[in-house]
Amino acid sequence: MAKGQTTVSDFAVAPRRSRPVEQSATHPASETKPAELPTESRNTDQAQNAAPPRPEADKPVNRLIAPTEEARRERATTRALQREDSRIRLRDLKRARDRESKHYVNCPLDYDTKTRLQKAALENDVKMTVIMKAAIDQFLKDNGY
Repeated sequence: MAKGQTTVSDFAVAPRRSRPVEQSATHPASETKPAELPTESRNTDQAQNAAPPRPEADKPVNRLIAPTEEARRERATTRALQREDSRIRLRDLKRARDRESKHYVNCPLDYDTKTRLQKAALENDVKMTVIMKAAIDQFLKDNGY
């Protein structure tokens, strides 16, 4: 298809969805209906507008703000307790991880062995300590320890 021959009618366009009554009540500019609505959605809009208004639709319902000072204080307290519990759990996990990794063994390596270890770590995309740990573990298993 050439550039000059493409028109808007070549593309599929989905029909607009109708908006619920509550949204149209809060947005007065959205009450105007577009002329391109299919007849089914026009009928549903008319049926929704013809329904008697509910008493709770008169007041805007905001679930973000707690209705009383007591409820707000209770929500703030529970959130603070959850944050504190999370902080303590994270601290304990960090301590456990540090406890496991603090058993260091110093071993001097000659230059050639160290360069081979660095090359193996780089090529296999693992840390040198992982290779050392696996090598020591394999040696100990082979010798019955």
